[in-house]
Amino acid sequence: MAISNAVVVGGGIGGLAVAAALGQRGVAVTLLEQAPRLSEVGAGVQISPNGLAVLRALGCEAALRQKGAVRGRAVQLNDFKGGAPVARLDLTRLDEQQKYYFVHRADLVDVLAGAAKRVNVTFEMGVQAVSVHPADLPQVSLLDGSSRRAKLVVAAEGLHSVARRALNGPDGPVFSGQVAWRAVVPNTFDHPDEAHVTMGPGCHLVSYPLRDGSLINLVAVQERDHWADEGWHHRDDPANLRAAFAGFQGRAAQMIAAVEDTAIWGLHVHDVAARWHNNGVVLAGDAAHPMLPFLAQGANMALEDAWVLAHEAVLGGKDWAARYQTRRAARVSRVARAAADNAGRYHMRPGVVRTLAHLGLRVGSRVAPGRMLGAFDWLYGLDVTQAAPRPR
Repeated sequence: MAISNAVVVGGGIGGLAVAAALGQRGVAVTLLEQAPRLSEVGAGVQISPNGLAVLRALGCEAALRQKGAVRGRAVQLNDFKGGAPVARLDLTRLDEQQKYYFVHRADLVDVLAGAAKRVNVTFEMGVQAVSVHPADLPQVSLLDGSSRRAKLVVAAEGLHSVARRALNGPDGPVFSGQVAWRAVVPNTFDHPDEAHVTMGPGCHLVSYPLRDGSLINLVAVQERDHWADEGWHHRDDPANLRAAFAGFQGRAAQMIAAVEDTAIWGLHVHDVAARWHNNGVVLAGDAAHPMLPFLAQGANMALEDAWVLAHEAVLGGKDWAARYQTRRAARVSRVARAAADNAGRYHMRPGVVRTLAHLGLRVGSRVAPGRMLGAFDWLYGLDVTQAAPRPR
């Protein structure tokens, strides 16, 4: 069955990308967003080559550069005492087409919205989906009592997706034992065009520049027993962040001291949804596969989803949604596992194990830098805009 029209629920990165990708293919798309206007928290996102391939295919790369996206030169692991380098992933070794960018989320949302508007996506703002109903002509019911129907409903409304619950039942997230603070500070610290992960016992700090290097994005993660709610909009006193990272030294400590406004959220582990589709309703992005942020792939996986979903939907056939899930489920599961594993590597306590692990990373970075980067070929090397087999 050909998809002639679609409703996309959610105006974040994944929803805007899938709306633009469907619109490019001639599908009439209506995007529903509960916020009164498209916006994002003041925070950054890392776009790795696999995500950039989708943005490039959507015609967004030049606009991102105009917004001040920073070309990433490396990912570097540092020790919390003095900031001494432990390991370095040299991103300049990537092929010229495989660029890595640091982007302000608000800028990425703006660029994707522009791509959607260019293909005549209709935006309905300030409308909240309260339920979805799979059917031959699936329906989205809204808080105001109205509803929307289309041949396809794409649920891209994130962690608390009503469609995920409708297709899979109640979710059972498990607190990971970690919380994260997010902040943006002026770049008065000569931060290089690199993502730095400063590793300490039971905690780590991620930092990288945004908007032509004028700002620095900070994500600070700490292990602790008491949990915090999910979501990025829970404000916290910066003094709590400084207390948690009191042992950090060097640039990391200076950046944390500069934080004037911060949000905190609890990091929870969610299973990849067992069922991504049912009778015209399809999940994408965090609605299908929320993941911990320790591989910087949440946005990139949502971008990949968007392209594959749009490709398979327009190819059609009765099994197109199953093809979409088959192409995506194993990959996002692997990414989610790899992200979860990274936290333990970043949070080692002082001792023999930490000393030996860091020594191995230092030696590997110096002796075989190409091999270290090659370990990410499985992740960065997939271009879903090219890997698009036709249905059998």
